[in-house]
Amino acid sequence: MDALWSSLVAWLHSVGLPAGAGVADAVGAGAAQAASGLDMPSLLALAAALGWVSGFRLYAVVFLVGASGALGWMPLPEGLQVLQHPALLATSGALLFVEFFADKIPGLDSLWDMVNSVIRIPAGAALAAGALGADSATMALVGALLGGTLAASSQAAKTTTRAAINTSPEPFSNIAMSLVEDGLVVGAVWLATNHPLAFGVSLAIAVVLMWIVTWMLFKFLRAVFRRARSFFSPASA
Repeated sequence: MDALWSSLVAWLHSVGLPAGAGVADAVGAGAAQAASGLDMPSLLALAAALGWVSGFRLYAVVFLVGASGALGWMPLPEGLQVLQHPALLATSGALLFVEFFADKIPGLDSLWDMVNSVIRIPAGAALAAGALGADSATMALVGALLGGTLAASSQAAKTTTRAAINTSPEPFSNIAMSLVEDGLVVGAVWLATNHPLAFGVSLAIAVVLMWIVTWMLFKFLRAVFRRARSFFSPASA
């Protein structure tokens, strides 16, 4: 950021516009402060958002946050700046492309959920830890616990709801629910970074509703677990 501002000041001088050292230092310091990170409420909201939506769309949130940081749309905490690496952007973008379509095909979506359930929860914990733990191991642990718990809650609600929806022969409710989840990723990250308090209230309500839905539809979740055990267990003789 300092190098970028120095280049800008040099260009202003070259075209005859004054830009004194005091102005340069003040603006440069302000830009560096804006890019250095978010305040604690915003970091907490971002960590919670990353953990929560990871249970729905892990690859979408990794790509969205990484691309936003790479394009300068939002400052990323130090622990999340790896998300804007071109290799990680390419990988998460490719997986996002596959998941976008796999998640909208009845039956295949449940299989995709089962395979990715072992990835989403620890990844949600890691993302939340990265958002909070740049300067403190304690905050990293807090973030990991927060993100992992929220990812587990959203993963359970997603799997349970999809198992119930897949009992219907028509595919439109499945596609509609998948599109809602796509929108949740964008909406949650935007609300967390722009209105952290409103996001916190909305998240608390959403988590309670998810627990209620999961409890009410638990029989469908048990059916998913039975299918998962039969899928991974060796064939009987």
